[in-house]
Amino acid sequence: MVLVVQPMKKLKIDLLSKIILIIAIVYTFIITDNLIYKTNYNEGDITLIGKIISITYSDDKTDLIIKSKEKIKVTYYGNSNYKLGDYVRVSGTLNIPYDNTIFNLFNYRKYLLSNKIYFILYANKIEKVKDNKNILYEIKNAIYKRINNLKSKDYMKTFILGDKQDLNDEILSSYQENGISHLLAISGMHISLLVVILSKLLKKFKHSYFIISIFLIFYAFLTSFTPSVLRAVFLYIFNKIDKKYLILLIASFMLFYNPYYIYNVGFLFSFIISFYLIYFGNLSNKFNNYFMKLFITSTICFVASIPIMVNNFYYINISSPFINLIFVPLISLIIFPLSLLTIIFPILDNLLYFLTNIMEDLTLFCNNFNLNLIMAKMNIIIFLFYYLIITLIFIKSKYFYILIIILILHNNIKMFNQNSYLTFIDVGQGDSILFEIKNKTILIDTGGNMFSDYNMAKNKLIPYFKSLGIKKINYLILTHSDYDHMGESINLINDFKVDNVIFNHNDYNDLELELIEILKNKKINYFKDLKQLNIYNNKLYFLNKKIYTEENDNSSVIYFKINGINVLLMGDAGINVESDILNNYILNNIDILKVGHHGSKTSSSENFINKINPKYSIISVGKNNWYGHPNDTVLDVLNSSIIYRTDIDGSIRIKLKDEIKIKKCLQQKE
Repeated sequence: MVLVVQPMKKLKIDLLSKIILIIAIVYTFIITDNLIYKTNYNEGDITLIGKIISITYSDDKTDLIIKSKEKIKVTYYGNSNYKLGDYVRVSGTLNIPYDNTIFNLFNYRKYLLSNKIYFILYANKIEKVKDNKNILYEIKNAIYKRINNLKSKDYMKTFILGDKQDLNDEILSSYQENGISHLLAISGMHISLLVVILSKLLKKFKHSYFIISIFLIFYAFLTSFTPSVLRAVFLYIFNKIDKKYLILLIASFMLFYNPYYIYNVGFLFSFIISFYLIYFGNLSNKFNNYFMKLFITSTICFVASIPIMVNNFYYINISSPFINLIFVPLISLIIFPLSLLTIIFPILDNLLYFLTNIMEDLTLFCNNFNLNLIMAKMNIIIFLFYYLIITLIFIKSKYFYILIIILILHNNIKMFNQNSYLTFIDVGQGDSILFEIKNKTILIDTGGNMFSDYNMAKNKLIPYFKSLGIKKINYLILTHSDYDHMGESINLINDFKVDNVIFNHNDYNDLELELIEILKNKKINYFKDLKQLNIYNNKLYFLNKKIYTEENDNSSVIYFKINGINVLLMGDAGINVESDILNNYILNNIDILKVGHHGSKTSSSENFINKINPKYSIISVGKNNWYGHPNDTVLDVLNSSIIYRTDIDGSIRIKLKDEIKIKKCLQQKE
């Protein structure tokens, strides 16, 4: 009888767990697709009292997360001296967090939603109303205070508290590119080690399971209840349930609690990789060698993470399983245990500091040998198809070649795209236009902000190119030497492959000369004063040939016709240039006009606009810019066309095929 009942019982649990997961996923997509969430507040000025549950300092800015009626992110410019658990009165303005204004890139609003934060409060005044009296926060504050006195505090916070805010950005980036950033997140590996240590210490205690469970819940509090820690803690607490079913149930109930976890990369990595390790981790059991077992396990993790890596970072590093052979034992057997000991015995701080420096040198060294494949972002259908294939090859490894073929095709997806697109990228107060003609790419200007050190090329332009599967820029056209048009060109060329650079017809200025020195060192071709550029029998004409005293008027003005669609890009050219162009060229019925000089009143004369008669007018302009662009008079002149603005619509992507199809990044603005 037992032989019949037990399989039936397992079958029912298996079926039930899968049904619950399917319901959770459907519920998640309904909620997130419609941006449904409950909140107690509205946008606008407000004063509220809340408890500080998180603090981040950077230069003269303090970011808090406070718990009032709900969690709220607070940003405050000025000095502050608060502790976790303190109650503060905050006055300021509540705003809905911003969405990404460039297609495919990180969405800060959705990230905050994954943490159940619906508003950012920009504070103009903060005052403490009550000191912390909570013993749990006292312990957390004491740990932070103890760690902050150590030389190795950056990694102590990372490995003990899951707080990576103090790690160097370059180092963090190298961990990510090497495919080992998961080792920095507190998850199953760290929790398992804690359980082993506690089990040995408590082996003589009758209720050791209960004590360990309480400790793990407390540890989850110390790490701010991150999804990866919660998953590992729940797997221990409910270890009487088969892990194959339990992992599905935990994921389901966490999604029911907060559907926006689906936007949390840590949640996706943690549960998907754990799922495949639980179901297929036994593939390593046939090997006795530690490193062979580790390699198989690392390969399972790598393969299982491919779709997540592609859709969030737009590349995969196929050398990652080999790099893990170095870093997994280093971190799991040495660095993390030593971090635990150092919190108790600070005398070990120098040793930990020395070893973490070696680890940083190692990751930077390995970074030189990465085998990265750029992969375009995929839709949900392709995403699920990947996991169907991944599951198949884990069941029958002989089908591994199918995944290799798919990866090769995906890596070369631009070769199969015969469409042409024009994308006006939101770079704030500046210009950057991506023109894709089949598998060739032309970038017209890069944007740039001379008052900021922010690397827009590295953080926005290049990730966007990669998300489209673009591996290089064939031609970089710099319309003129203003910083808001070419300021990011050096950053772009240093971090991305560019074949050719085209300058305008005017004399070089200091910024252009600095760029030319880099082009010479990198052996990149550069040209000046081109008449036309031929791409697949499509000609881009450079219309502006006259030398003017004003640099804006020396902007390259570019005209081309593709699939019967007339496009005119005016750069920063002004009214004088418009008049000369009308005298020298016949430009009737322009379909797409890139409005000159960000909609300034120095451009877009009524006579010029009436003559070219644009159907669509695109204005590249920064939100709330202090120039007052676009000018109201210009908007009135353009009124007969359909106007798109990057400050309102975000990036604007146009499919140039027979009928013009326009997609705005900020669709909710419609």
